[in-house]
Amino acid sequence: MQASSQIAAGTATISPIHLFLNADIIVKFVMLGLLAASIWTWSIIIAHALRMQRTREANDRFERDFWKAEDIDNFYTSRRGSDLPSARVLGAGITEWRRSTSGENIDRDGTRSRLATALGAAIAVEIDKLSDRLNILATVGSVAPFVGLFGTVWGIMRSFTDIAAQQNTNLAVVAPGIAEALFATALGLFAAIPAVIAYNRLSHGINRLEARLNRFADGFHATLSRELENEA
Repeated sequence: MQASSQIAAGTATISPIHLFLNADIIVKFVMLGLLAASIWTWSIIIAHALRMQRTREANDRFERDFWKAEDIDNFYTSRRGSDLPSARVLGAGITEWRRSTSGENIDRDGTRSRLATALGAAIAVEIDKLSDRLNILATVGSVAPFVGLFGTVWGIMRSFTDIAAQQNTNLAVVAPGIAEALFATALGLFAAIPAVIAYNRLSHGINRLEARLNRFADGFHATLSRELENEA
């Protein structure tokens, strides 16, 4: 019975809530900051993952419909209000095409160059939008371990202060403070590891989407270039 009580007491001592409540005020602030960073990180991860999945699927459908369309102008008119990246790239190309071919004398080389610039700029804008707040994941992934380490160092300093004050080197005196300090490091890793993994995966997804948009823009540019030759 006595052994069971000791085990139960030890389990309660190392519980996260107990470690937080008994930590130094500075370590508590570190823990709360890391917990908030972890919650913020997961909200960004979930939101971006769902957004990327919806965007990728909708873009695939949009591009399939576009290449099946017989009239680009009618297709663009029917999809003008779409906020998909492919639709915005298409809109930038159509707008530049109409401006460059509205006069009597058409500069074909200049039109091709301006079309490529307009399409490239539209892709860059869409990628910037999709990359929004990913820098937060990178920041949390690189900073959180050091913040947790700061909490650990502070907690260990407090433990050594307790040793000096009590003049007692018994492990029971320093163990609670060290456990609280190490818990801060654990929270730092808990915040950092998902942030780093998600940043790499989401960045990879955005790079793939950028490549897909570039292929779409290249195909659209080639279509308009052939149209210029037909108008010769």
